[in-house]
This record gives sequence, C-alpha cells and structure tokens, in this order.
Amino acid sequence: MILNFFFEINSKVLFISPLIIGLFSYVTFYFFIKIFITEKLKILYRTIRKGKFEPNGSASFNLHDDLIAQAEFETKKWTDEKISEISKLKEQEAFRREFLGNLAHELKTPVFSIQGYILTLLEGGLEDKTVNRKFLERASNATERMTLLLEDLDNITKMEVNQIELELTSFDIVELVEDVFKELELRAESKKIELKFAKEYDRIKVKADKRKITQVLMNLIGNSIDYGNKKGTTVVRFYLMNDIVTIEVSDNGPGIDEAELPRLFERFYRVEKSRNRKEGGSGLGLAIVKHILESHNQSISVRSTIDVGSTFIFSLDKVKK
Repeated sequence: MILNFFFEINSKVLFISPLIIGLFSYVTFYFFIKIFITEKLKILYRTIRKGKFEPNGSASFNLHDDLIAQAEFETKKWTDEKISEISKLKEQEAFRREFLGNLAHELKTPVFSIQGYILTLLEGGLEDKTVNRKFLERASNATERMTLLLEDLDNITKMEVNQIELELTSFDIVELVEDVFKELELRAESKKIELKFAKEYDRIKVKADKRKITQVLMNLIGNSIDYGNKKGTTVVRFYLMNDIVTIEVSDNGPGIDEAELPRLFERFYRVEKSRNRKEGGSGLGLAIVKHILESHNQSISVRSTIDVGSTFIFSLDKVKK
C-alpha cells in the first residue's frame, strides 16, 4: 500500500515536472527576449530620431508598451518626414534648373543682339552712315538691358541673404504715387492709359524706405502700363486701418489666369512668356517687389480675373500722429 502511495506521488511529480519546467522556460525565454527586443528597438529609435531620447531611455520606452505598435508609429513618422524632405529637395532642384534656364535665355538674347550688330558693322556697315549709328544705338540698348538684368540679379541676391539695408523715413505716400505718375506719364500716353487715384486723398504719412517703395510703385504701375490694354486705366487706392496703410494698384487689362497667380512673384516667371518677352524688362521685377516688402515686414498679394483686370495689394506702416 505504501509502495502504491509513493508510486502515485512519483507519477504525479513526473507528470507535473515537465509542465513546470516548460512554463518556467517560457517565462524566462519571453522575459529575456522582450528585454533583448526592447534594447534593440531603443538603439533603432536612437538612430532614427538622432539621439532625441532622454539619457535614461525613459522618454518613450516601457516594458509594458506595445513595442511593435510603437515601432510602427515611430518608423512611419520618420518615413513621412524623410518623404517630405525629399519632395522639397526635388522642388528646389526643379526650381534651380528652371532658374538657370531662364537666366541663360535672358542673357543670351541681348548678347546675341549685340554680337549681330557688331558683326554687321565690321562687315562694312561701319562705313554706311545710314546704318552705323542705328546699329550702335541698338547695341547700346541691348547692353543697357543686360546691365539692368545683372543689377536686378545682384539686388535680389542681396535681398535673399538679408543684406538689404533700409533707410526708414517718414514720407507722404500719396505724393510719392503722384511723382511716379509723372515719371511714367509718357509711357502711359504711348498706350493712351490713364493713371489716376480712385478719389481725392488727404496726405498720408508712412514710415518706410522711400527709395525702395518708389521701386515697388514704379514696377507695379509700370507693369499695369506695359501689360495693360490700350486706352485702359490704372487706379491707385488707399485704405487706412489702425496703424496700417493698404495700397492697391488696379488695372482693367487682360487679367491673369488663376493658375498663374501662385508663381507670379518667382524669379523670371512670366505670364504668357512669348508675349511678355516683347515688353522687355528683366523678369525679376515682381520678385524684387516681394523681397522689398518682406524686408519691411509686409507682404504683397494679387487678385485677378481674365478680361476684367488685376489688383496688387500691399501694406505699409502708418506714421502715428
């Protein structure tokens, strides 16, 4: 009977022992594997996130966390960031190629013109009084255009690296627009375009760099003449709100397609390129305008409707009375 009792005990022990050993092995294996995976993931995360974790490693890690879910979340976040960076780099590369292509074209046109005029003069045109002066004048105009382009490139390069220096003074913006109207009067008369204010305005004092704001107005009003319809109108309006003066330059020209508006202030970007190249200019005017206003901590916007016209809007700080 005693033997039977010991036999039964031994049988049960022999039966339970493998279960205990198996369970113990499973727990031990699970525990050490989990620690191993956790440590490896920590290293992986530190590599991906460039060492942004806390020194004690407690920033995002806990043995009770869902490691796989967290790994998936962090990896997806990192992947999205890298995809965004690559996309921006591709856009910059495309812009760089387009810019270099446009620059080469803009420089090539006047250089080829000068080369053609000089070659004609060397081949006998210099002795022909009906030709020599005319060709020299044309070569001079082409040289002037190239000089303008290089000056604009120099200016915009300085502006983009924040080397633009402002000489802030108080001046009457209404009077400045009147001066610009007078400066562009002959240019407007050649296309029978009327330059006017929306109404009669009192004097409005602003604080800005007068010379650079003159450049802004010359560009915007000049563009409304160059690209406007014959017998058209260019209107300047002012709106006063608190310490800000908003200036609008409107025309009733052909307008600009909505798809073109986002790129309007890019360097060398032209609407209807083939037509606009005939009007001259460096193709940098609006880009320079944008940088000048940004240096004043202001911005410029545009609204336009085909066959109705375009309006450019910017603001300046009003001088407090």
